[in-house]
Amino acid sequence: MIFSLDLLTEAVIFGVLLGCFYAAVSIGLSVSFGLLDVPHVAHPAVMILGSYFTYLLANQGLDPILSGVILMPAFFVLGVLIYRFYYESFEKRGSEAGVRGLAFFFGLAFIIEIGLILTFGVDQRTVRAAYIGSSWELGDYRIPYRMLVAFGVALALTLALTIYLSKTFIGRAIKAVAQDQGALRLMGANPVRIKQWAFGIATAVSALAGAMVIVVGPVEPSMDRLYIGRTFCIVVLAGLGSMTGTLASGLILGISESIVLMFFGASWAPAVAFGLLLVVLGIRPQGLFGR
Repeated sequence: MIFSLDLLTEAVIFGVLLGCFYAAVSIGLSVSFGLLDVPHVAHPAVMILGSYFTYLLANQGLDPILSGVILMPAFFVLGVLIYRFYYESFEKRGSEAGVRGLAFFFGLAFIIEIGLILTFGVDQRTVRAAYIGSSWELGDYRIPYRMLVAFGVALALTLALTIYLSKTFIGRAIKAVAQDQGALRLMGANPVRIKQWAFGIATAVSALAGAMVIVVGPVEPSMDRLYIGRTFCIVVLAGLGSMTGTLASGLILGISESIVLMFFGASWAPAVAFGLLLVVLGIRPQGLFGR
């Protein structure tokens, strides 16, 4: 290994962009798992489903990011239906909801993956846009526009959700629902409807995240497996339910992975997320921005 300041600078720049991308694909899970305590392991699979629907719309001439935004209302309804089924079948029945719900979401992820394989096959799918395949030259560095787009979307999602959760009654109810449902009822809010609404938001955000995934690179039906570990690590590192923490944790993971990839090789990069998770939880169990 040869240390180079130029290589380190390049690794940090790419790591910031990669980290914002990781934050963008994790922020929906930060709502569903971090705030609602729903074991939504199907989050990456729903996100890849969004990637394939983005692919279909982009083939009709729409911009991929615009396609993701257009898909958000439909995915919101999908999220409401998924949570309603989860609540009636598992959460409503008491203490074993977590274990049984985990099996339900694993099954949902499997169904989505098989459905995509039967519909689209196993070949990788890509989309086209003016900013895909081109780069911005910054001195001696070339920064892909597709990563800059992910950077912008991550910042926009973080800002929008942070404002919504802190400045609106429903947003504050979402933050409170997993902590004290009795107090929430006294304030005139129905905890089930609040969680249903929040899960719809998390799923709608996953549609836009799926658009980001296919912008950044080709997708295939089994790609959700690449993200399940990273997204959960980011949410736990952030401290469950912290939107700004999710962005910060994504940046930490992205920069760390990029530096390890640059100086030690690709084989070590997948271990970074879990290594960081073990270190942080050993020092601060509630996460970096834990509630």
